[in-house]
This record gives sequence, structure tokens and C-alpha cells, in this order.
Amino acid sequence: MPVKVLQKDKNELRLRITGESHTALQVLRERLNTHKDVEYANYFPGHPELDDPEFYIRTTGKGSPDKVLQDIIGSVVNDFTLKL
Repeated sequence: MPVKVLQKDKNELRLRITGESHTALQVLRERLNTHKDVEYANYFPGHPELDDPEFYIRTTGKGSPDKVLQDIIGSVVNDFTLKL
């Protein structure tokens, strides 16, 4: 899944995510909004045939948004990894 960084500040991150469904973005949004360092997280789908979704994260300033996103993605991968 290609990701383009549209904005990166101390406590804000805005990404354009190509080829991703609402299912995966909804999982990330829910996990991010329950993280202690996240003030707000959401995605904006845009036009279904013309736009790739954009994802926005704003942290409380205690953690960088890219680090928080990496932590959340790691936990999602961990949760969905088959353990034998």
C-alpha cells in the first residue's frame, strides 16, 4: 500500500493512502483514538472513484504521530498474526 506524507509537524500527520479499504482504515482510526497520546485521528475517504483516502492524526504532544502510528500498526499486525 503506497503512502504519501502530505503534512508532518510536531504533533500532526496527514497521509494519503493508495488502494486501501475502509475496513483497514477504520481499524487504525479506532486503535489510534484509544491511544493515550492521540488527541484526534480520522480518515476522509473523498470521492470513491476519484480520490484516495487521507488519514489525519493529531497527538497531545507527548508522542510524535509517526511513532504512535508505527506502534499501532505493530499491535494490529501482532493481533492478526497466526500463532502456531
